[in-house]
Amino acid sequence: MPDVLAVPIEHQFDDATQQREAATMGMWLFIATEILLFGGMFLGYTAYRHAYPSAFAEASRHTLIAFGGTNTAVLLISSTVMAFAVRAASQNRRKLLGLLLFVTASLGVLFLVIKGLEYAHEINEHLLPGRAFHIDAADPQHAELFFYIYWLMTGVHALHVTIGVVLITFFAFRAWFRDAFRNHDTPIELLGLYWHFVDIVWVFLFPLIYMIDRHS
Repeated sequence: MPDVLAVPIEHQFDDATQQREAATMGMWLFIATEILLFGGMFLGYTAYRHAYPSAFAEASRHTLIAFGGTNTAVLLISSTVMAFAVRAASQNRRKLLGLLLFVTASLGVLFLVIKGLEYAHEINEHLLPGRAFHIDAADPQHAELFFYIYWLMTGVHALHVTIGVVLITFFAFRAWFRDAFRNHDTPIELLGLYWHFVDIVWVFLFPLIYMIDRHS
């Protein structure tokens, strides 16, 4: 455990414990707003899928499940590595912390690269909604609606992954070169919460978009 007496305390807090609790509460409030954001999109997707089950099932068969499955594994591994990074921060293991954060960021970049390749393939197949959209389906209009939601949800998620990669890389440099988190592991713990949230969102996205009714 870090020496709490050595943690830098901002003037508005009475002690390190209060400061840590306030920071943790702030992160949970932020995650709550993110749950509302993604929850609204999940609710919209569920409502439309219930309204047009055949069209959505047919459209989902045009998604690349191998890409989605690979990305699921990448994010789950990255979440595990991040958990070890949080532990390394609590033990003041600077070099290990920096290394684990770099690995986590690299896995995030790998996720984005795979997603980019998937997007490129879908664009080439004319599955990007708009004038050029084309799909061989019994109900192309509502199949296009599926892809509107698909691009929105996966795009917003990819944006969150990108933000996470930037933050994790920044923290990794600070840990490696400045030992910025010695006896002050709260920032790493909160960063870990954010990254785990991003991973959990994808764990829900993957089966909803790629798997439900795929073989019906």
